[in-house]
Amino acid sequence: MTGTWIAVLATAAGCYALKLAGLTVPHRILANRRVRRFAELVPVALLAALSAVQTVTTGQALAFDAARLAGLGAAVVALALRAPFLVVIVAAAVTAAVLRAAGIS
Repeated sequence: MTGTWIAVLATAAGCYALKLAGLTVPHRILANRRVRRFAELVPVALLAALSAVQTVTTGQALAFDAARLAGLGAAVVALALRAPFLVVIVAAAVTAAVLRAAGIS
């Protein structure tokens, strides 16, 4: 078994353990208003951070790519219009693809 597969299996085991830990948290802890609010907001913050990093970086450098930024803008507009998630993703992808096809990147 190569090192890559060991890393993949270790990561999968860690994710499973984290999921299991979340399922075993006592109900009295989850009933706390602050814990519940934290659990609601953390995924949003992580997704926003991931989107920002993927939009304005390439490798380890900042790269302000017009097609990526326009795709993000299209996604924001679709979200503001309360479009379904799949429509948001397609709008962002199509916007970026059209701009790249037009030579704008």
